[in-house]
Amino acid sequence: MANDEIHPVGTLKPDDVDVRTGLTADQVARRRAEGKTNDVPGRASRSVREIVRANVFTRINAILGVLLVIVLSTGSIIDGMFGLLIIANSAIGIIQETRAKRTLDQLAIVSQSQPVVRRDGATTALAPSEVVLDDVIELGAGDQIVVDGEVVEGELLEIDESLLTGEADPVHKQPGDQVLSGSFVASGSGAYRATKVGRDAYAAQLAAEASKFTLVHSELRSGVDRILKVITYMMVPAGALIIYNQLFVSEQDLGGALNGMVAALVPMVPEGLVLMTSLAFAVGVIRLGRRQCLVQELPAIEGLARVDVVCADKTGTLTENGMRLSELRLLTPDDPAGSPSRLQAALAAMAADDPRPNASVLAIAEAYEDDPGWTSTGVAPFSSAKKWSGISYGANGNWFLGAPDVLLDPDSDAARTAEEIGATGLRVLLLGEGDVAVDDDAAPGNLTARALVVLEQRVRPDAADTLAYFAEQKVEVKVISGDNAVSVGAVAGSLGLPGGDHAVDARGLPEDRDALADVLASETTFGRVRPDQKRAMVGALQSRGHTVAMTGDGVNDVLALKDADIGVSMGSGSPATRAVAQIVLLDNKFATLPYVVGEGRRVIGNIERVSNLFLTKTVYSVLLALLVGLSGVASELFDFEPMPYPFLPRHVTIAAWFTIGIPAFILSLAPNNERARTGFVPRVMRFAIPSGLVIGIATFVSYALVYAGPDQTETQQIQAGTTALITLITIALWVLAIVARPYVWWKIVLIAGSVAGYVVLFSVPFCREFFKLDPSNVAATTTAFVCGGVGIVLVELGWWVSGRLHGEKRQLFSLPEQPGEATRETVS
Repeated sequence: MANDEIHPVGTLKPDDVDVRTGLTADQVARRRAEGKTNDVPGRASRSVREIVRANVFTRINAILGVLLVIVLSTGSIIDGMFGLLIIANSAIGIIQETRAKRTLDQLAIVSQSQPVVRRDGATTALAPSEVVLDDVIELGAGDQIVVDGEVVEGELLEIDESLLTGEADPVHKQPGDQVLSGSFVASGSGAYRATKVGRDAYAAQLAAEASKFTLVHSELRSGVDRILKVITYMMVPAGALIIYNQLFVSEQDLGGALNGMVAALVPMVPEGLVLMTSLAFAVGVIRLGRRQCLVQELPAIEGLARVDVVCADKTGTLTENGMRLSELRLLTPDDPAGSPSRLQAALAAMAADDPRPNASVLAIAEAYEDDPGWTSTGVAPFSSAKKWSGISYGANGNWFLGAPDVLLDPDSDAARTAEEIGATGLRVLLLGEGDVAVDDDAAPGNLTARALVVLEQRVRPDAADTLAYFAEQKVEVKVISGDNAVSVGAVAGSLGLPGGDHAVDARGLPEDRDALADVLASETTFGRVRPDQKRAMVGALQSRGHTVAMTGDGVNDVLALKDADIGVSMGSGSPATRAVAQIVLLDNKFATLPYVVGEGRRVIGNIERVSNLFLTKTVYSVLLALLVGLSGVASELFDFEPMPYPFLPRHVTIAAWFTIGIPAFILSLAPNNERARTGFVPRVMRFAIPSGLVIGIATFVSYALVYAGPDQTETQQIQAGTTALITLITIALWVLAIVARPYVWWKIVLIAGSVAGYVVLFSVPFCREFFKLDPSNVAATTTAFVCGGVGIVLVELGWWVSGRLHGEKRQLFSLPEQPGEATRETVS
């Protein structure tokens, strides 16, 4: 290694710090005692206290808490059963999110980058939290800078600060220059002394600001929050109207009026919607954690469900990381300077002198272990931009190792030979000898091609199945690699990727975004892609409305990972890639990605399903309260008998048990492979509003038909309320049946079990007495079922018409699907 730029600079350090040996154990202990440590909390999850506070002090719990106090003040403890929802919502949310936190924290420790620190003359990889002020930290390509500091050693050290400043070009750093945490090493090597640690570091200050916002947009959560705000505003006039009707028009006592108001307001609250959303996200995190997948930002699970394009690198994604030297093909065998022994010595020296060898150099080092002991006089680290690296060894020559199609004349015999070898899927590097030093501005100068270094890459055995899965799921895969286009095409073609057999050389791609998007629309495989081009390709795909996931493991992938909708890093990738990615595949398996995408789809699809149930209940509850309230106002104007609210709070509690509560919990955890689409709120409301209107009107009509007037007996009032409840439950069960489509055996069992639950409640004497139910009036019960039947037809027609208007294939009264059978007659 050249050392002309390595300087122990005394002016950069305190007197007691030797930058060559680092801090002593006593110095480290003293700094820890003084609190000069890097005590920045990880971003993987929030604290237990924050989890408890977030799950207890919610808008829904506040609403239900106020209503519970009102009911308990009337002395009716049984009617306050809905208060158990507060405990259930909080407890389940806290338990699941705590489990998810534990999973995330354990995975985050595994994924955490470990800076190499000099202490007591030795180098040790430590957790970032163990770094103290004045620690000397070594740097190599791909390393992330974990604390602010000053460079004390630098060998062609280039720092990429794009994540902090937005400037894409790496900045050359010399001893004495400042480096900021959050940046990473683009090329070269060196060391720096920590000058700011913990919350004083630049990246920590940025993170404190950024933590106020969700880094990944969640349409689901923002949609649910918007719905809850609207419901809160609607409850005020609805509650006032019900109180007026119960207390002043129907002239009930205060306790009865308050019970009626609470019974009207409680079902308006979609109490389980937020719970199911949190539960689905938390369970998703735990499931992915079992597959060694770290989700660094929870809303990323939702983003995965919307992905329709996956941009994948070849090396480390389609192929395994490790490589093996297959052949050293001599290009100047008759020249003594190109003898096998001299070329092997040059390769062994270059491999031994590389402080941070990549997979190619490791394969060379494994093949040629005998280091000749040459002394380096100049170093040019590898960079993705120039596609070569080099080391000068004085009288032993200036050696370059890099891409043949970059270093060679494309019309030369050597270039054609390299392309022919690459076309078989092998990786080819050129070993050349130049007439200028590798760190000269004119490098590589006049290059003599000495040999082709042929490396064998093993295609991942599960790569073909993974690509087939994405094709089946209508997710496009774009292979974007910095390797030779012919080699990339050979690998992609062998895996059956459409278009893989004619890879595009990115050096000829247009710079205009629209023109680039046109190429991306028709081609799937690209080679010789520069880091800035990867970023441009992600942007071009996004400009055409695609949701893009980018996978990568190298420094050259960082910018594209950062700009993609979802960044996916391999666990063995550079610390910089792991830092910017929302998903880290700790097992380094591309085959894990289908499970990740599938989990995202399961979460978002199931939350949309259960949202249909909860919001249908909200709509019919608001409508029923308004109809009853307005009937009271109309009775004052047109002189007819007013009707009190038909239900007690206990009635609305049991109405939700088997139509929403238990089914929603099961459906939220069920398999679901449908790709998520934008427009969550409009799509849910297109189903919930018509269904809720039908249930609300049918329930009110059945109640009005059997209501016997203000002089009715208590038995008649119970029978009238039971009639309305049977109508409501009948139609609500059909809504559940629609939401559960397409049917499989367990969904049929779920619906049958819900029906059986209500049969038990209405037939067992103790349940009838406890819940004040009386279906014994045959005429009233018949009216309930007739109104329910009409409601079922109207709900089904509304669902069919909505699908027809929005281009969705739906069938009326759909039957269970048979395995392997095509969908039955559909309408579109």
